Amino acid sequence: MVPPLRVLIVDDEAPARARLRDVLADILAEVPTELVGMVANGEEALALLDTCAADVALVDVRMPVLDGVGLAQALGRREAAPAVIFTTAYDDYAVQAFDVAATDYLVKPVRAARLAAALSKVLARKVTADQGAGSPTPRSHFTVTERGRLLRIPREDILYFLADHKYTVARSLDAEYLLDEPLSSIEAELGSQFLRIHRNCLVARTAVVELTQVSDPKGDPAQGRWEIAVAGRGERLAVSRRLLPTVRKALTV
Repeated sequence: MVPPLRVLIVDDEAPARARLRDVLADILAEVPTELVGMVANGEEALALLDTCAADVALVDVRMPVLDGVGLAQALGRREAAPAVIFTTAYDDYAVQAFDVAATDYLVKPVRAARLAAALSKVLARKVTADQGAGSPTPRSHFTVTERGRLLRIPREDILYFLADHKYTVARSLDAEYLLDEPLSSIEAELGSQFLRIHRNCLVARTAVVELTQVSDPKGDPAQGRWEIAVAGRGERLAVSRRLLPTVRKALTV
């Protein structure tokens, strides 16, 4: 059973704090949470976090004493700090929010579905971290959020991973999932099961059907490219020339 997320609400307006508390209650069945406190500014939040732990802080941007951005910066200097989700009436602080690595940015009035989706991101990261903590063995499942649901995808179902900007797409036989972690960390963990064929792609070794060279349209073999066929999907993925020797060797072992 997944433990509830410990949530701290930080907002200088009492009605706004009460609304967030009520919305958390509305989505409790979808995203389990436990409210650890409600405070009026960043300094009060830091003081409370000195005495208790939180997994996520719902933080207003404009507050007296210490505003939301200042709080996020202070949390960034702490170990085991909660994730930050900004909840604000203003939409012109989004760039600053992501500069301080906020998980999400919600504009008031905060809707239940939007808050559930944001909290699901935090919950997925927490589950993944808990799975990997203290264990040298690769994880057996990947935890992802999809339409507000928390899904566990068996590792053996994934045929390949494809880097997509700051995210990674995991593709199975009949679906694809968005992972909030870089391809490099997945390779470091699963390098014995997955083979890097390109700077942006890792393929399950068991999913490689064949390695073939595609001729250059002008008939020059030196200019042709190499591809692998992926089992079950009827598609081919490019192999970089730099990694071709490694791929060849892996497939002949």
